[in-house]
Amino acid sequence: MLRFAIILLSCALLLIWLGRRIRRRVGLPDGRVVYADTVGWQRVRRPLFSERLRLSGKPDYLVRKGHCHVPVEVKSGAMPTGGAYRSHQLQLAAYCLLAEERFGARPTHGLIKYDDGVHTVEYSPELEHALIDTLGCMRADLAASEVARSHRAEGRCRGCGLRADCTHSLA
Repeated sequence: MLRFAIILLSCALLLIWLGRRIRRRVGLPDGRVVYADTVGWQRVRRPLFSERLRLSGKPDYLVRKGHCHVPVEVKSGAMPTGGAYRSHQLQLAAYCLLAEERFGARPTHGLIKYDDGVHTVEYSPELEHALIDTLGCMRADLAASEVARSHRAEGRCRGCGLRADCTHSLA
């Protein structure tokens, strides 16, 4: 019986140690992981959904700290010079908005984990308005019969699956 208790305690300590190691590697803050969109983690869930904005999304993680749910998005590659890309910030803002609607408490921030660090993004009213404006522009583009190219990067065109049919291709 004592041997079984020692084995059980050892397994529990190993699981705690592995959990903390994974949490540090992924860049998760302190708190309880309540949502994960990654294979091999505790919980994989359906997308979060906003009926009001007709928006859905799956953050990589949601960590509950008190009443707040902090979204964490994991990106491959190094952190861009000067901070997170605007597109990454808007994606994180969408997850903040979805978490607020789902759980009833507004997140103060979200985290973007890059290979070499973590970038904190404040979920400000300005960022929320930029997100809603961007969603409006995207919906207008979806309704338009033709949409102009929105970049000047040849590399993006070379990697685009619609390049053969695009009249604005740079590549």
